[in-house]
Amino acid sequence: MAYGKRELEREATLSDIEALPEGVVGEIIDGTLYAHARPGGGHVYFGLRLFGELDSPFQLGNPGPGGWWLMVEPGIQVPGSPEFVPDLAGWRRSRVPSLPERQWTTPPDWVCEILSPSTRAYDRRIKRPFYARIGVQHLWFIDLEERTLTIHQQSDGRWLELGVFGEEDTLVKAAPFEDLELRLGWRWRSVQPST
Repeated sequence: MAYGKRELEREATLSDIEALPEGVVGEIIDGTLYAHARPGGGHVYFGLRLFGELDSPFQLGNPGPGGWWLMVEPGIQVPGSPEFVPDLAGWRRSRVPSLPERQWTTPPDWVCEILSPSTRAYDRRIKRPFYARIGVQHLWFIDLEERTLTIHQQSDGRWLELGVFGEEDTLVKAAPFEDLELRLGWRWRSVQPST
């Protein structure tokens, strides 16, 4: 199932997400409900491994600079969009000093989307401009099919591409986490492209 825009005669609500069938996930972007199949194993595995690599130095500060809240699939709410869920997201603690008790209501500083056949077009065509509008400063796209990591930074509401790294790039420095060289090479080998 590719992403689908669900036509409703009203603005979508959280109850529309709750009514989706099992195995289908939904998000509301600018009042519109979008639904797609739940991500596959390679998608989830890659996201968790990347989170694990960033967690200790940037969230826990052990060893590393700290200063971040990092989350896997956080539910985020902003005006007009009562539920959107990036694959990975991070907030600088200088902007959000304490972990919210309930849902996140501050747009993240960094988002990472792991592209899959069911979400590739949606992430690029719908979520990418949405992230720019709400003030996300750093956007990563991990493409498991192409085996690439694309790094973007926002400038005046537009995305600047800072670099594209492939499976031959084993150590990568990527904004906003350039204090650490990410070890991407072995990760590509552990995820099989879908056929």
